[in-house]
Amino acid sequence: MSVKILAFAGSLRKDSWNKKVVQVMAGAAGKAGATVDLIDLKDFPMPIYDGDLEDASGLPEAALRLRALMQAADGFLISVPEYNGAITAVLKNVIDWASRPREGEPPLACFKGKVCGLAGASPGALGGIRGLPITRQILSGIGMLVLAQQVAVASVHEK
Repeated sequence: MSVKILAFAGSLRKDSWNKKVVQVMAGAAGKAGATVDLIDLKDFPMPIYDGDLEDASGLPEAALRLRALMQAADGFLISVPEYNGAITAVLKNVIDWASRPREGEPPLACFKGKVCGLAGASPGALGGIRGLPITRQILSGIGMLVLAQQVAVASVHEK
């Protein structure tokens, strides 16, 4: 039985450098024998997390679809864009919706005990490095084992 990996970039941009990086990561994982599901977060549109909205309407359909993919995966590969020294709103929003408790499931079922590999890319000199520790902190805080080795691709437009 092969390891199941869910791979995505924390960006909605069509030509995102981080989407290109996660494609490379997914290809490498596939060559190593993993079953990789490479998704685009643009296919999972969700409103900004709002507890009142959740109380009134439950989880959005897109959040439920994404949660199902997350739960089926043994781990994640995420390429993290850096916006203003932090992670993107879309990545944080996906984590917030997916982390919500569901009846009959253990807390944080989509994340707890799963492994995550991180990368980042930027046309700048730092390669998105400032967003990676924030992402690591968030994911570790919800029970993921985030691999120590991470990749930051600086000046990605020149690669």
